Amino acid sequence: MSRALVIVESPAKAKTIGKYLGSDFVVESSIGHIRDLARPSELSKEVKAKNAYIKTYAVDVEDDFKPLYIVSPDRKKHIAQLKKVLKSSDELLLATDEDREGESIAWHLVEVLNPKVPVKRMVFHEITKKAILQAVENPREIDTRLVDAQEARRILDRLYGFAMSDMSRRKSRGKSAGRVQSVAVRIVVERERERIAFVRAAYWDLNGLFETQESEGFEAEIKELDGKRVATGQSFGPDGKLKKDAICLDETEATELAKDLQGAAFTVASVETRPLTRRPAPPFMTSTLQQEAGRKFGWGARSTMRVAQRLYETGYITYMRTDSTTLSDTALAAARKQIEQLYGKEYVPSEPRIYKRKVKNAQEAHEAIRPAGDEFKMPADVAKEVGKQEARLYELVWKRTVASQMEDAKGQSLSVTLEAKSSQGKNVVFGVSGQTITFPGFQLAYVEGSDDPEADLAKNEKQLPPLKKNQKVTAKKLEVAGHETKPPARYTEASLVKMLEQLGVGRPSTYASIMSTIEDRGYVWKKGRALVPSFKAFQVVRLLEEHFGDLVDYQFTARMEDDLDAIASGDAKRSKYLEEFFLGDEGLEARVKTKMEEIKLEEVKRLETFPLGKTEDGKDVVVRIGQFGPYVQLGDDEAKKTVSIPKDMPPDELDLAKALELLEAPSDDRELGKDPETDLMVYLKAGRYGPYVQLGEGGKDEKPKTASLLKSMNPEEVTLEQALQLLALPREVGIAADGEPVLAFNGRYGPYIVHNKENRSLESEDQLFTITLEKALELLAQPKKRRGRQEKPPLREIGVDPVSEQ
Repeated sequence: MSRALVIVESPAKAKTIGKYLGSDFVVESSIGHIRDLARPSELSKEVKAKNAYIKTYAVDVEDDFKPLYIVSPDRKKHIAQLKKVLKSSDELLLATDEDREGESIAWHLVEVLNPKVPVKRMVFHEITKKAILQAVENPREIDTRLVDAQEARRILDRLYGFAMSDMSRRKSRGKSAGRVQSVAVRIVVERERERIAFVRAAYWDLNGLFETQESEGFEAEIKELDGKRVATGQSFGPDGKLKKDAICLDETEATELAKDLQGAAFTVASVETRPLTRRPAPPFMTSTLQQEAGRKFGWGARSTMRVAQRLYETGYITYMRTDSTTLSDTALAAARKQIEQLYGKEYVPSEPRIYKRKVKNAQEAHEAIRPAGDEFKMPADVAKEVGKQEARLYELVWKRTVASQMEDAKGQSLSVTLEAKSSQGKNVVFGVSGQTITFPGFQLAYVEGSDDPEADLAKNEKQLPPLKKNQKVTAKKLEVAGHETKPPARYTEASLVKMLEQLGVGRPSTYASIMSTIEDRGYVWKKGRALVPSFKAFQVVRLLEEHFGDLVDYQFTARMEDDLDAIASGDAKRSKYLEEFFLGDEGLEARVKTKMEEIKLEEVKRLETFPLGKTEDGKDVVVRIGQFGPYVQLGDDEAKKTVSIPKDMPPDELDLAKALELLEAPSDDRELGKDPETDLMVYLKAGRYGPYVQLGEGGKDEKPKTASLLKSMNPEEVTLEQALQLLALPREVGIAADGEPVLAFNGRYGPYIVHNKENRSLESEDQLFTITLEKALELLAQPKKRRGRQEKPPLREIGVDPVSEQ
């Protein structure tokens, strides 16, 4: 009896596929990549001694850019199990995802398992019984072009990342640099620069509540005064200056005009009606799914992809990494059938909607993300089978897919202008626009979100009464309102993904990891949903722009993606491309080496210094980035004064006035007394992360010992004795029976004890100094409790259920 071994990436996927295949198949998972490009530290001395490239990059540049792979230590036991199952199998079916990463995983499995039986590639874009059985019947060979493209991308990112990260660490405060990562950071920094340079402008307008004898009131706002447009927010440039052909009302002028219009006769000057048509958005691809989940749910790109992965692996949606907006004939038929059942025939177009999009890499042009199967499961039914997050995302995918095949929304847009003459003889024009939807079409199922909430509000339907030209209307109420122009909005993860996609930088499958990386490296932090760049990001971007401008140029980076796609399609050779990029006089290697020598200490200091202005007596006020974070510095002599910048202060809020305010604020630093053992002074200091105590001043190459205050401590009441207790942490509680110490720590999430890598949280901070060895061992013997899982008491009892009587 023959038996085939099927290998997929994840246990969840294996479990779902296993349900559809009979006893002639054994389905196992590789648990992701089984090996990866090694880090130099993971290689033996003998291997690294071969040449400097291997030692630095784990890539043998001299041998056709050969990558040195290493099997993950936590995969070795699993690989042994796969080899054991393979020995009793007659065929190997590699069912990893149908994209570059999936193709690469399949190739690595063949390399590591070294099968002696026939090997076939099994591909599908959804995990349904029909799709899996079809994939078994129609296998193919491993696509080496896709493998080459993935390998070229991986090697390129290693060469770029390691070379530029070394430069970033040595010549700035950066932790890393990357081909797409650095461009993403630059985009966020450029937006913050725009906000810093932005000059706010104030303007006033006049709003009126009007009515006719036949209808209820409607609102309109002033548009023109004596033939000139009245300024709105769009009338000003980022420099705060008014554009041509507009007048700006101040509060006095607007108030006087409102008085002059009291009792004025208003006439309808024009009524324009136009047909309104709205078309549905195309089905989701990876980037648009990330954007919409960000807008509607506030999810980050990584969270969205994690939930989508679970839905795909359990058979609810099609493959979630795709550049395509195309739906299969099966999906089109399923959507049209469901639309007719749910909404009626009038909502089904005469022909299916076909969405065409120029996809750079045809190999990855799968079907759009949609509900799996020949018939779409209803969201309410899926919600009974999956978790809350999965249910929300499935519903979003279902709505978008169904709406994409529905009729257009139809209606009318209406624009009305009103004219009057003030008591001072000024000609005034008010205007209002509204729209009426006469046929909702796709909007019955779904309405796409926007990155601009104000744009969403502008789309809202505004009902207007029937109005005719020359009709008289009465101004029931006139009110003045003051406004300020707003700087451009910061990027969110959703809008940054959208911008990267528009620029052609990166690929949808990489955006989630890019978002996480730039936050984990400290280049951005979140204020609500907005991405705020750190001062460290400003410094790194300045270094790259001034010394490696082409590498963070948007068009250059987008062309790199095209080059990698050419490798995937077979139109370019991996080795030649990598050689041109890395080697030679103009290659990255030579350029980094030259810049390392050129950029001296003075240039590094300039790159990490950002002027804010001068004081009245001529002293410079600057932001500098130091070892312990950014700070404001006043002056540049022995009498200079510095102060840390609060970690939650965005760069655009730190101007000269704010910097001087920080410098003049009273300091909480004070001397508590000397440590009797070392004779060093103990200080209480205010840091970016809260108050702490410090022992001595430290030396040139030695940091002073510090310790954070406990949450229960008041900085104003801290004594020398308490400070010395904190500086003595971690405390050795005692020695356990195995001869290893039990230690008490004050950690980021509170006090805890540790013994042989086992840790348990303490109930109170006092126990840091009072818990005995006996009590500590009792605590360590108890099962570990997960943080935040304690059962919470009910908010209140409402009463007895009249049905169940409980």
